[in-house]
Amino acid sequence: MFKKVLIANRGEISVRIIRALREMDVASVAVFSEVDRLSLPVQMADEAVCIGPAPSSQSYLSIEQILAAAKRTHADAIHPGYGFLSENAQFARACTDAGVKFIGPRADAIEQMGSKTAARRVAIEAGAPVVPGTEQGVQNIREASDSARAIGYPVLLKAAAGGGGKGMRRVEREEDLEAALRGAAGEAEGAFGSSEVYIEKLIDRPRHIEVQVLGDEHGNLIHLGERECSIQRRHQKVVEECPSPLVALRPELRSEIGEAALKIARQVGYCNAGTLEFLADQQGNFYFLEMNTRLQVEHPVTEWVTGVDLVRWQIRIAAGEPLALRQEDIRWTGSAIECRVYAEDPENNFLPSPGPILTYVEPSGPGVRVDGGVYAGWNVPLEYDPLLAKLSVWAESRSAAIERMRRAVSEYRVLGITTNLGLFHRITQDPTFQSGELHTGFLDEFKLREDASPQSSSEWLAAILAAAHIQGETPALAVAQPHANGSAWRQFARQESIR
Repeated sequence: MFKKVLIANRGEISVRIIRALREMDVASVAVFSEVDRLSLPVQMADEAVCIGPAPSSQSYLSIEQILAAAKRTHADAIHPGYGFLSENAQFARACTDAGVKFIGPRADAIEQMGSKTAARRVAIEAGAPVVPGTEQGVQNIREASDSARAIGYPVLLKAAAGGGGKGMRRVEREEDLEAALRGAAGEAEGAFGSSEVYIEKLIDRPRHIEVQVLGDEHGNLIHLGERECSIQRRHQKVVEECPSPLVALRPELRSEIGEAALKIARQVGYCNAGTLEFLADQQGNFYFLEMNTRLQVEHPVTEWVTGVDLVRWQIRIAAGEPLALRQEDIRWTGSAIECRVYAEDPENNFLPSPGPILTYVEPSGPGVRVDGGVYAGWNVPLEYDPLLAKLSVWAESRSAAIERMRRAVSEYRVLGITTNLGLFHRITQDPTFQSGELHTGFLDEFKLREDASPQSSSEWLAAILAAAHIQGETPALAVAQPHANGSAWRQFARQESIR
């Protein structure tokens, strides 16, 4: 086993890894930019090293600075977390060259699956279903036009080198194709350094379902079931759950999609933790989308339902241990839901809300877990993703998990900045969400339902006031008029910030 692991990341995922290392009696090293000097990971780790100024290009994305920190602290392994350098083959290779173990897949697997077009070819070779589309980037408008006509409109233009909705355009008609191609290529170049764009058939109202895989360096490979990740804003997930409600309607889906995921992973000799993402249509047919060669943000829901600690297994696998689990050992029990708590304003196009956190109280109790990375007094920086924490719950059924999430959200208090907690409170009360009728356009339709039929948020306001009373505070909002769009919550936070 390793003696010391450096965590090449920040925020809540760094805290999560530090805690796993501490349980394993392995020393931890946090790295931080100048703006993160007082961050929670820095306070929790056994050692901490500053790696540069706030811009991530000069700190968390600097391979040179991170490897220098590993050398300075005599770390024998690096865990990349997710984001930043976690799917960078050059970084994985540089770690190996420096004699430091990269806790993740081999560099060649990252390269093969990092390009969406290359990953599509791998999936096709493995015999897994893929969305109809081009197997490589289109070179010009003539090629794009021919391909789109062959596939059939509507189509999606997608960046080959990245994700998160950047470099993506929906095209309904041929006359819109040229402008969309130009825009997608330009955005892809700016975001990923590659203007390569490919074309896929647009699947109407798809579910986003992903499969967690785990493999060791001895050829053992298993899947840990599916996660439903259909509730998204700007192609970024905000609510995830395990199992997918679709499995309740089509129980054979888990084994079918799990086997497809394993076929693809075997094709590249994959080891460590990875996630294969699929789109499923309303009939339950599924198609491979892409692979994330790293730990996922939403891994807690899989851990809840399977009882498998993914971070600990990542570390054990990287240390050369064989998997002690076989496919037949995996059991799925109950239902888990995760909400990503962001410093952002859902009523203002989800714009980030940086600034000082004046009050921070996490919910607790049976079946409640918070993977957090902040504290009261912490200043949320503008420079990075505004994820504060991941709130996840487990219960014996999906309906009970929804009830538990609603309770946990009502007890979660973050004052001084705007968060999306009010949105989660409303989603958990939504009959469509409760019925499991999910798709990637859920949030847009949810907002339309709210606008068409506004409902009082008095229950949400009452929960806020009750929590404040318990803490011995007298909030200035006591006589404010609540609104269905959650503005009362924002008023409370702002008034608290000037007291």
